Amino acid sequence: MVVCEPAHRLFTEPFYARMITAVEEVLTGHGVPLAVMTATAATSTIATPPLVAGGIDGVLLIGARDRHPLAVTLAASGIPVRSAGRPPDGIDLPHVDMDNRDGGRQAAEHLLLGGRRSIGVIAGPPALPAARDRLDGFLQTLALAGMTGVPVAYGDFGHASGVHGMQWLLRRMPHIDAVFAASDVMAAAALQTLRRAGRRVPEDVAVVGFGDSPASRRTSPPLTTVRQPVEDFAALATRLLLLSMRSADTTSRNNPVLPTELVVRESS
Repeated sequence: MVVCEPAHRLFTEPFYARMITAVEEVLTGHGVPLAVMTATAATSTIATPPLVAGGIDGVLLIGARDRHPLAVTLAASGIPVRSAGRPPDGIDLPHVDMDNRDGGRQAAEHLLLGGRRSIGVIAGPPALPAARDRLDGFLQTLALAGMTGVPVAYGDFGHASGVHGMQWLLRRMPHIDAVFAASDVMAAAALQTLRRAGRRVPEDVAVVGFGDSPASRRTSPPLTTVRQPVEDFAALATRLLLLSMRSADTTSRNNPVLPTELVVRESS
């Protein structure tokens, strides 16, 4: 399992803990050991030799963005690979994805139906396909309702970037009445920042996150969010990778997309 992020993100992002647990459960049932490594674009030259030297039977790739050097190498290597998430444009890898675009659409429709009209976004990294899809689905839905020029702050899905993004939106939009954050961690940071700024949630500002992580139920108020079926997603990607490792079945090249679902709680 190769995560295209700095190592510290494995321990600070709930998404990765859920992914690793689900992947390991499937592999354990098949008697296959799991090795986890990280590989940013800067460290991919170090990570590549162990993967292509012949000691690895298959690779589950997570979080590749732009033309990540390791993703490009793996796509041409002949090693069985499955990308957990749509790979970057121009890189042909079999994958499993979640419907991030439709999740963005659901979040936008919810805020519009709630009468919110001054809406800002704290988006994820623009080079990451999942983050782009969430933002595109959200903004396209607002545009269909006649709302264009929506301010967007970009973050990295982490807490600090959620704080900075919310602070930027408050400066840019003094009368903001809704925020869509592309991760629950950033949404939780937005809640804290709004509270420090004297804004009530949801009376003054509605907040919607993305992920339905366990922490989304423990924020104050509990967070409205878009549920990702993370465990099903990880398990399916792993089973399809095992299939491609053990047979020439062409169905292993299918690229399933799992649905997302809005979960309404007290923050909106």
